[in-house]
Amino acid sequence: MSLRRIMLFSRFERFWHWTQVLLIMTLLFTGFGIHGFHDLLDFKTQVSLHTAGALGLLVLWVFAIFWHLTTGTWRHYVPTTNGLLKVARFYVYGIFKGERHPYRKAYWRKHNPLQALSYLALKLILFPAIWISGLIYLFYPVWGGAASGETLLWVAMIHTAVAFAILMFIIIHVYLLTTGESFKDHVMPMINGFDEVELTKEEEAYLEKDEPQNIR
Repeated sequence: MSLRRIMLFSRFERFWHWTQVLLIMTLLFTGFGIHGFHDLLDFKTQVSLHTAGALGLLVLWVFAIFWHLTTGTWRHYVPTTNGLLKVARFYVYGIFKGERHPYRKAYWRKHNPLQALSYLALKLILFPAIWISGLIYLFYPVWGGAASGETLLWVAMIHTAVAFAILMFIIIHVYLLTTGESFKDHVMPMINGFDEVELTKEEEAYLEKDEPQNIR
């Protein structure tokens, strides 16, 4: 195995990531405003921005799902127990002792076992929950005539609870970016696409011959 810098995150993946960040931050900002945590914008404007941001994020997720399925990138999110306990132990204990991260990115698997499990839960549980509850709330005028106000309250509570869960994920995600040798090393791959990856001789030969622009 040799350690080389390769194009790990494609242009679309980086566009999807940063656009998602912008839209989720907009939704959190306006969501807090709608719930009365701040009055930096008037209520009507915040509702309009929240709705527009939610619909934009939903469209982005549809394209992202299509991209993951058609490119085979979904395989990076398949959970595995191989090395999971070692990575978990590192974040609970080893990181505070200055130990080396037990996982090295591979050409065929860029996320460590704990990342893959976390991202999969985010994509299969939290994101669908926020979609469904948000759409139900948005289309309340269509179905609300046959339901009580208490039903809408429960939908709103579920939507808010999931939003806070996503916020906690973001806080943990940003915190983990500050760990390790350099904050820059964690962020730059999602800006220029390149990161250090362990390659087999076959993978290295393939990239140097067929995709020389994607290996350094």
